[in-house]
Amino acid sequence: MTTSSALPVLAMPSISVSRRTLGFKGWAGVLLAVILVAAVAPVLNLLVPADSVLHLSDYALSLIAKIMCYAICALAMDLIWGYTGILSLGHGLFFALGGYAMGMYLMRQIGRDGSYHADLPDFMVFLDWKQVPWHWTFSESFIAQMLLVVLVPGLIAFVFGFFAFRSRIKGVYFSIITQAMTYAAMLLFFRNETGFGGNNGFTDFKRILGIPIAQPSTRMVLFVITGLTLIGFFLMARWLVHTKFGRVLQAIRDAENRVMFCGYNPLAYKLAIWTLSAVMCGIAGALYVPQVGIINPSEMSAASGIEIAIWTAVGGRATLIGPIIGAFFVNGAKSWFTVAFPEFWLYFLGALFILVTLFLPHGVIGLLRHPVGIVSGIKKLLNKNAEVNA
Repeated sequence: MTTSSALPVLAMPSISVSRRTLGFKGWAGVLLAVILVAAVAPVLNLLVPADSVLHLSDYALSLIAKIMCYAICALAMDLIWGYTGILSLGHGLFFALGGYAMGMYLMRQIGRDGSYHADLPDFMVFLDWKQVPWHWTFSESFIAQMLLVVLVPGLIAFVFGFFAFRSRIKGVYFSIITQAMTYAAMLLFFRNETGFGGNNGFTDFKRILGIPIAQPSTRMVLFVITGLTLIGFFLMARWLVHTKFGRVLQAIRDAENRVMFCGYNPLAYKLAIWTLSAVMCGIAGALYVPQVGIINPSEMSAASGIEIAIWTAVGGRATLIGPIIGAFFVNGAKSWFTVAFPEFWLYFLGALFILVTLFLPHGVIGLLRHPVGIVSGIKKLLNKNAEVNA
């Protein structure tokens, strides 16, 4: 069968259609984001006095950095769900694996400054271990652990995806399997004998590359790197979805059988984007750990994978910028609700997801782009319900 150069793609709603290039406004927005991350935030945090209204506190800086890591995960979810139509509930696993790879290096950087003043991490001394296990062999090498940040999530995603996609597992069955895989990994990491700190995980980090991790300049460098990584991934994703590869992904989402009839092999395309999204989450986890100061098996909980999907849905699937907005909106609301009304946070999250599903199928970005159409759609839905009840 010959490969057709004009791949038929089923029409998506107009909201997901964007120009091939960013345009003047788009590049201006990217430049503004770079300035905010690399110049404005450092000045407001390090140079503006703490008693000034313009001062960016260490807490706010840490919160924004954490949300930027989440935004990378949401962007990765958009590539696999919004543009390929594959809903994963297991991306929390890849995020945690990247975090653990970074955490292993940070634990070895503690040296003899731990509670037991030993060469081994404290939890190993507590368990009466005499040497580090085999999978900690390269944990003292920053370069080796950064390679593992990419290789471990990528390899696991590749192997899992190869067998799942080759077996034509899709839809809700794929979502359930990814969540089951994440849950199994969480149970494994809870066990002390696996060498990952058990229930407590890794914490009490001291240094990174020999530099004190708690000093303001180090935290600011990590913040800037996280922000630039998010911007870089956004530009990469935008370029990717407008290439032939990206068009095939969207065709797979809309009509996979038609793609096969046109001579394309969906397995290779789905496996490639699935592995890439896993690597993105792994890098996000590696950036998250030194700034938050802890990594434990709770990052692999079922709720973590579901929340990543919620950020993407709330922001707007197949828009790229939408999931980033969704991550900031949901986690910003979570930060406020858990302080002001901690007992109502989960109710708010559930209600938000239901409202977005019913009234904002294109998420917050859809409301911003087409507010009139959204309001009209809500009115039609309410009128239809009234007619049914009548």
